[in-house]
Amino acid sequence: MLDEVDAEIPGGVCTVLTGPSGAGKSSLLRLLIRLDDPDTGRITFDGRDLARYDVLALRRRVQLVAQHPILLTDSVLGDLRCAQPDLTREDAAALLERAGLPAGFGDRLTAGLSGGEAARVCLARALAMDPQVLLADEPTAALDPAAAAAIEHTLAGFTTSGGTVVLVSHDSAQIRRLAGQVVTLDHGRRTTAGDRS
Repeated sequence: MLDEVDAEIPGGVCTVLTGPSGAGKSSLLRLLIRLDDPDTGRITFDGRDLARYDVLALRRRVQLVAQHPILLTDSVLGDLRCAQPDLTREDAAALLERAGLPAGFGDRLTAGLSGGEAARVCLARALAMDPQVLLADEPTAALDPAAAAAIEHTLAGFTTSGGTVVLVSHDSAQIRRLAGQVVTLDHGRRTTAGDRS
């Protein structure tokens, strides 16, 4: 439950949401992609009330990468085509490489993928939508260092190319590496914010 959280998320940088468990970080991500709508107050995106956006149109511009990857088909290429049905093999290879996976990974079956591989496939699937904003809910929390580093590299590259990232993280080293802004929540309220640019 969030209570009077007032924050501006600038474009082109990574804003990290941090704070203790139950602070409202994941709830805020759910509001930003309209999985939930606020009871009071409002959220704006590009100067327009979020409630006025068609949900599907919004989710083409704002993609959520969940903490626990959910694969939708039995093949990696099929999974990417859930986001972009006319995706070519060449474009799929480029997306997979962007997410830190080999170009030929599209031929793999999703059954038996490691947690890190599945997480990067889900990230590539989100990127296939060519979003403006990536919401990432502790995407590296359960991953080995190599997989976590690959995802961090992808997120950093996304902001370098002009995209916006909202990342939930408890990892202080990761926050130092990625954050352009830090918003700390506690018991549903914003406690501090810092601009690290």
